[in-house]
Amino acid sequence: MRAKTAVVLGAQWGDEGKGKIVDVLSERFGAVARYAGGHNAGHTVIHGEHKFVLQLIPCGVLRKGCKGIIGNGVVLDPIAFLKEVAKLRGLGVAVDEQLYVSNRAQVILPYHRMIELAAESAPGRKKIGTTSRGIGPAYEDKMARSGLRIVDLLRPELLKTHIEAACNEKNAIAHALFGTDPLDPTKMYDEYAEAAEQVRPFVTDTGRMLNKILAEGGSVMFEGAQGTMLDIDHGTYPFVTSSSATAGGAATGTGVGPTAIGTVISVTKAYVTRVGEGPFPTEISDATGDHLRARGNEYGAVTGRPRRCGWLDMPLLRYSNQVNGAEWLVITKMDVLDELAEIPICTAYEIDGKITDEIPADVFGLQKIKPIYTILKGWRESTEGITQFDKLPEAAREYLRFQERESGAKIGMVSTGPDRDQTMVLPEFAAVLDSIHA
Repeated sequence: MRAKTAVVLGAQWGDEGKGKIVDVLSERFGAVARYAGGHNAGHTVIHGEHKFVLQLIPCGVLRKGCKGIIGNGVVLDPIAFLKEVAKLRGLGVAVDEQLYVSNRAQVILPYHRMIELAAESAPGRKKIGTTSRGIGPAYEDKMARSGLRIVDLLRPELLKTHIEAACNEKNAIAHALFGTDPLDPTKMYDEYAEAAEQVRPFVTDTGRMLNKILAEGGSVMFEGAQGTMLDIDHGTYPFVTSSSATAGGAATGTGVGPTAIGTVISVTKAYVTRVGEGPFPTEISDATGDHLRARGNEYGAVTGRPRRCGWLDMPLLRYSNQVNGAEWLVITKMDVLDELAEIPICTAYEIDGKITDEIPADVFGLQKIKPIYTILKGWRESTEGITQFDKLPEAAREYLRFQERESGAKIGMVSTGPDRDQTMVLPEFAAVLDSIHA
């Protein structure tokens, strides 16, 4: 029998609308577990008159009775976490009853932000386009086995000695390399020792909790952050994040075995966006890109940065589905394309005069790509709020069928607007959800 679990992740460079999709699906699951990233990943959920922007906290907490679990693969800034908790409390969300933090998650401290901001701003350094929230340096310390985990944060004496030693090292490095002013370890300790006591009630062995839920027949959704092409191993390196954003990260980032993954649901916009630096083969550099940005409100939920917009890239989507073992596709922001007379879709690449659909491993290869497009007819009528496939314009249905044929995954859902109710669930996918919820 297939496990009552699903991974929901982004197919491209993040910002695919995962927040809404996780929120819509979470009514079928008893727990939603975040497995990677930090507070650089903004998920926007709109429900009626309320707009929730979640950075660390899993979307499941917005559903009564659904556990929200921050897994060991996440890097957690205690101050940012507590601010988000306070905001949700103010909106009436039952975070104190539903939210849990892994005792094995890594902690972000101020020197991580100092190092990252200085490195991104340094003359002559290659800019990655990070959010400068300390995510990368925290993962660096994790891999160097010199990081601080949540379980250590809760031990005052260990926290104090760790901060003193780390500040001695990081202050010297930052000053020598970037001329940065030193951080005060005493002030840092006082602030984070106080924060630790507020974080303490949320902390538990979440891996044990998740395995217990599954052993008792419960259901779990694993919530990805960023997107496949930002994965540290499989993305457009070095313009990537510092964690495993692909489906494999769900096991390592939560403490459940890979055989516990029931299905993988990949979320893609009806077009593609990217924030920050890095290659983007199908990027639109004319007024049409501005049109998509305006209609899709393509600005970062956390940073406010304008997103780069491009046409759907099928070789990239096929690669993403292969890496993740994606069985289902969810298409978001379908309605953003409503006014276009023609819609190009990249179906192959030309690289050095050769036609291919292989994704080059290096940036130089990615920069050589000349997209080969198939032009589909636009529908030029509103699809906003349509929740039945046969009610869509014929050209819109063909656009979806084309993606399904080309991508190697089945379309399970289509989002036709930002609200929970503006969502189409196709019958075969609904049956899968029903089996999970049973």
